[in-house]
Amino acid sequence: VQLQASGGGLVQPGGSLRLSCAASGFTKDYYTIGWFRQAPGKEREGVSSFSSSDGSTYYADSVKGRFTMSRDNAKNTVYLQMDSLKPEDTALYYCAAGFSVRATMYPHDVYSYDYWGQGTLVTVSS
Repeated sequence: VQLQASGGGLVQPGGSLRLSCAASGFTKDYYTIGWFRQAPGKEREGVSSFSSSDGSTYYADSVKGRFTMSRDNAKNTVYLQMDSLKPEDTALYYCAAGFSVRATMYPHDVYSYDYWGQGTLVTVSS
């Protein structure tokens, strides 16, 4: 399994960015794809996720109404559309894949995921 995150950059407060995560090597029908972020000096936190087993999605309270996760199955790619960005959204963003029931039940938990992509840096600053 390989995950390739991209799309980070520098954006002004109130702006938008779309992150992409290209996935390959999946051999199971059921999976959970998650987006996480880690700011300097802070723990990695779950931002959003999608579980294929039941179609459920998860958004952290801090991003609800501003971030939207979507996927293009033909391209094996998931996206994280980030709108109304705030300075506190500044972080290294990672995508991850989990293949256990735990990932469906606890999509916000880093320990639910088996594979991680490299991070892409998002900086929100004027």
